[in-house]
Amino acid sequence: MLQAINLSKKFKTKEVVKQVNMEMPAGESIGLIGPNGAGKSTTISMLSSLIIPTSGEVLWDGKSITKDPDPLRKKLGVVPQEIALYPELSARENLAFFGRIYGLKGELLETRITEVLMKIGLSDRQRDIVKTFSGGMKRRLNIGAALLHRPSILIMDEPTVGIDPQSRAYILETVKQFVEEGMSLLYTSHYMEEVELLCDKVYIMDQGEIIAYGTKEELKELVSSNQTIELRVNLVNANFEKALTNQLPTAIVRTEEELLTISMPKNEEPLATIFAIAAENNVVITAAIVKVPSLEDVFLHLTGKALRD
Repeated sequence: MLQAINLSKKFKTKEVVKQVNMEMPAGESIGLIGPNGAGKSTTISMLSSLIIPTSGEVLWDGKSITKDPDPLRKKLGVVPQEIALYPELSARENLAFFGRIYGLKGELLETRITEVLMKIGLSDRQRDIVKTFSGGMKRRLNIGAALLHRPSILIMDEPTVGIDPQSRAYILETVKQFVEEGMSLLYTSHYMEEVELLCDKVYIMDQGEIIAYGTKEELKELVSSNQTIELRVNLVNANFEKALTNQLPTAIVRTEEELLTISMPKNEEPLATIFAIAAENNVVITAAIVKVPSLEDVFLHLTGKALRD
């Protein structure tokens, strides 16, 4: 088990992680979600022994990793948010480099490289220079580098950022397979559907603190009294948004291109009001869908902020 106990980190006078407690039991997949700047990447860096906490402890199988991180590092694979590859080397050469860092060599190293290339779907491009790869291929190779030593625990920090939908789907299916095979996973993402797909339990982090934790079902119970309404409109009108907020004071309204999402208590019946406000502001609603609670609804309920804020 990997544990964080009262984990805190200060940079100069700014405390970016505050008294965080987390547990990653063997074989479980854990999600860590929160807005940019919430402290997720700093927390991951402390959990993976890359930076030393200001206070608190990280334990691996009950022992502190501060003075001796090697037992954890031998079992840990980390996929960072930024691509960590050598662009002038081929895919196979990159994997060989990282494999040697893990202490692999000779026939064992060659076997592991071949296995990983098959898992990430790059066997046919293994001799090609990485700088010629698409963003999705680089992401897949980045994941491959973390798998060479067959880790029992994998930490992934937003591994699908900035890639095409096909590559994203491939990566998610690959990670899902790892989880089904029993690998422990700590996964952060801006995409709630990824966390819903991959993770058994979820920590929600905001302003350096863990503000909620539980299974997906337990967290959704927090907003069981809420409803989410999605509106497709012909255009986003600032006056329409303002009128919605003014006339529906209990609602949280978010806008993304031509989609408006409204979260509010179930005991209210706002559709007639919403359509009237739209008509007053020359907005045409092309679709209105009332949805069951999601993890993103939980996040909005707890913080009042969209995940991408």
